Amino acid sequence: MAIKNDHYTYRVTWSSDDDEYVGLCAELPILSWLAKTPESALKGIRDIVADVIEDMKNNKEKIPESIAIKNYSGKFMGRVPPDVHRELAIKAAEAGVSLNRLASSKFSY
Repeated sequence: MAIKNDHYTYRVTWSSDDDEYVGLCAELPILSWLAKTPESALKGIRDIVADVIEDMKNNKEKIPESIAIKNYSGKFMGRVPPDVHRELAIKAAEAGVSLNRLASSKFSY
């Protein structure tokens, strides 16, 4: 039985290799569940997550926090090759915006 209000991040996608739908949980990426329908894949992954969380509680292990309820600072650090950094700095200057604003616009959807 799935956890009530678990707030975890689930995804169901088609697996060509398995010729079935696969249910996934971002907070527990080692887990997956294969099923013939997307609804069954979602139910299966939610049920297995509930079982694993129960085992983790019984073993006094740290339970993964839901991505959806974490607080994020908005700061993101990444490394790029120097030539890419230079090119982005030029594009930002030409656009009259900061490098951070340019990078942020590239990450926005």
